[in-house]
Amino acid sequence: MTSSRPSAAEQRGSRERGSGGGAGAAGGMSGPGPAGRALAALLLAASVLSAALLVPGSSPTPDLEKKRHLELKMDQALLLIHNELPGTNLTIYWNFDRCYHCLLQVLVDVSQSRKPGEPSIEAVAVSTQHGSILQLNDTAEEKQVCRLEYKFGEFGNYSLLVKHTHDGVNEIACDLVVNEKPVDSNLPVSIAFLVGLVLIIVVSFLRFALSLEDFRDWISKAINSQETDGLINSELGSPSRAGDPPPETWRQSAAPLRLRCVDTFRGIALTLMVFVNYGGGRYWYFKHASWNGLTVADLVFPWFVFIMGSSIFLSMTSVLQRGCSEFRLLGKIARRSFLLICIGIVIVNPNYCLGPLSWEKARIPGVLQRLGGTYFVVAVLELLFAKPVPEICTSERSCFSLLDTTSSWPQWLFILMLEGVWLALTFFLPVPGCPTGYLGPGGLGDWGKYPNCTGGAAGYIDRLLLGDHHLYQHPSSTVLYHTEVAYDPEGILGTINSIVMAFLGVQAGKILLYYKDQTKGILIRFAAWGCFLGFISVALTKASENEGFIPVNKNLWSISYVTTLSSFAFFILLVLYPVVDVKGLWTGTPFFYPGMNSILVYVGHEVFASYFPFQWRLGDNQSHREHLVQNIVATALWVLIAYVLYKKKVFWKI
Repeated sequence: MTSSRPSAAEQRGSRERGSGGGAGAAGGMSGPGPAGRALAALLLAASVLSAALLVPGSSPTPDLEKKRHLELKMDQALLLIHNELPGTNLTIYWNFDRCYHCLLQVLVDVSQSRKPGEPSIEAVAVSTQHGSILQLNDTAEEKQVCRLEYKFGEFGNYSLLVKHTHDGVNEIACDLVVNEKPVDSNLPVSIAFLVGLVLIIVVSFLRFALSLEDFRDWISKAINSQETDGLINSELGSPSRAGDPPPETWRQSAAPLRLRCVDTFRGIALTLMVFVNYGGGRYWYFKHASWNGLTVADLVFPWFVFIMGSSIFLSMTSVLQRGCSEFRLLGKIARRSFLLICIGIVIVNPNYCLGPLSWEKARIPGVLQRLGGTYFVVAVLELLFAKPVPEICTSERSCFSLLDTTSSWPQWLFILMLEGVWLALTFFLPVPGCPTGYLGPGGLGDWGKYPNCTGGAAGYIDRLLLGDHHLYQHPSSTVLYHTEVAYDPEGILGTINSIVMAFLGVQAGKILLYYKDQTKGILIRFAAWGCFLGFISVALTKASENEGFIPVNKNLWSISYVTTLSSFAFFILLVLYPVVDVKGLWTGTPFFYPGMNSILVYVGHEVFASYFPFQWRLGDNQSHREHLVQNIVATALWVLIAYVLYKKKVFWKI
């Protein structure tokens, strides 16, 4: 296979760069007692079962000792390059196909064939996380010999045969041969997913069976035990214990100021966040995207911000209705924001194993810092323009359909002005040495023209105001783009769009409260907002990863990233609200429990990440399977801890 010859500048740049390697308020609400304990126990049992299914034996790494001189690591394959061309030295260039407009990097040099039938062979390890681009050049003439794209499999053994064709024409063929098949590195994820699916099916079946009177009577007669009868009544929602009202009673008494779907959504985001932060089995799709695009890891933080916005409105409305003065509430908002920022700075600088902290290199931005700043702006904004919920919206169907939006026009005006500031700074702020309006990753991106321009205006503002040493030193852009400048994904400019996202969450909270007795109206509005924001995302991105006006980008917290994740959030609420709060088909277990104690779980999982039983020495550190089991068990333990604390009515509120 051949293609056009690369430019001399690209080839020189490739050689110079060398080889590339591949928080919510807690309430006092009670849920189902024995049912919750049973589900929590089943959750832990699922983790143990996953371990039993995934751990036994060592990683099925092929025995390649006879064919290789390299020890393969996780997400690597062996490539043997056979040069059968006499008198032609080859230079092999390589990069990921997901690296957008990237310079190719020198992978290896292969000397010429010594004599016919005796090729020169070089062995190299290639990454298997994404598809690879391989380009073979004649070293002396800097002329392209062939170019191919291929997705290597983990621990696979491949040969690239470079030789003249046998048809009498002086043409060169590059053939890729699979010597030994790769392993299925995604099998552990599939098994873990199936275990979770079976668990959900079993629990759902038991709940359904226990709701049938004949089945309940049969169980009672078979076991003939008063204790069992009490358990069955509790499963059916009967208030067998004080403090455990049935779902119907809870919905009537606590809604709408404490909606179970809100805590469940927060718990889903938090549980995924814990799993991702613990490593996600070391799979690339459980890590943040290197620059543009979305992975599972990119979903959780914005959802947490969104649901924080919903909680702000619901909780503030409740506090004001109880007669709390606005001045006192402002003090609580300032105190909560300050504590979040302080706790965040402590957590992101864990130097207990590295010696005393150097203040010159302490990181300032972070997740809790972003939450604290966002919370303060959105909460103060709602406090300044707070209005009582119109009674007509809670009792009559004739309520004006856009009152939840039009009543907030001062807040919306402020949010639109704030977004205008983000757009102006992003696209018009002059950045020394960089194109105005640059949104790229720098490094190898854009053919290596702007290596120190990572993040454009966002990176420049952080480096100018905070300094290089107070920013995150290992951004996700280093994986594909080999960036060398510091860049913080929780920086100053991105906080503007996190405020926008939180305010969209406020809008969801207003819909839930303004139309609390109109399920159909709530669902219609959720669907309308989801579609509207999705349409904006399509327009901004041109339905592509890299070619749009403003790509979806977590590192920048671009406005398309906010509209896309907010659209997903509205659709999730569209499902959760009727299932959890209206019909009571699902109590939100087990996600409801961490959602009720979100700050404690987040801080705890960060502080104790390196301690047993959340982490232990693995038998094979290069095994996705063992990493996945460890991360699932650690995540399940935090869910179990949240459940125990919930039952003991222990909540950490700041």
